[in-house]
Amino acid sequence: MRRFAVLAVVFVAPVLVAAVSRERSLSRAAPRTVWDSVYSVAQAARGETAYATACARCHAASLSGGDEAPPLTGTGFLGNWNGQTVADLHDRIRSTMPSDDPGTFARPLITDVVAYMLKVNGFPAGAVDLPTATDSLKQIVVRVSKP
Repeated sequence: MRRFAVLAVVFVAPVLVAAVSRERSLSRAAPRTVWDSVYSVAQAARGETAYATACARCHAASLSGGDEAPPLTGTGFLGNWNGQTVADLHDRIRSTMPSDDPGTFARPLITDVVAYMLKVNGFPAGAVDLPTATDSLKQIVVRVSKP
C-alpha cells in the first residue's frame, strides 16, 4: 500500500501541478487590444449618429478637432492613448464631456461613440458590442500597432 502511495505521488502529482500551472497561465493571458475586434458594426453606426449630434460641433464631423477641441483620430490622438485602456478613454469622456456640461452623457452613448472612434481610427469591428462596464473596458488596451 505504501508503494502505491509513493507511485501515486511520483506520477500523479506532476500531472496535477502541470494542470494547475496551465490554468493559472491561461487566467493571466495578455489583455485584449483594440485590434481584437472589440466593437460591432451596428454599435459604431449608433456611435456615429450620437457623435454627429453630441460631439461634432466641437470636434468636427471628421473627428479632426476644432479650436479648443483635440482631434479624436490620427497619430496625435492614438499617441496620447497608446498603452492605456479603453476604460481610461471612456472615463475621460465621461468626466469631461460635453465641455459645457461635463458628466451628463450616459455610459451607453459614450461606449457607442468610442466604438465609432475605434472604427474611424482603423480598428476592426467584430460580432459583439463593446461592453459598457468599466471592469470589462479595463481589459482592452489601445495599441497603435497591431500586436
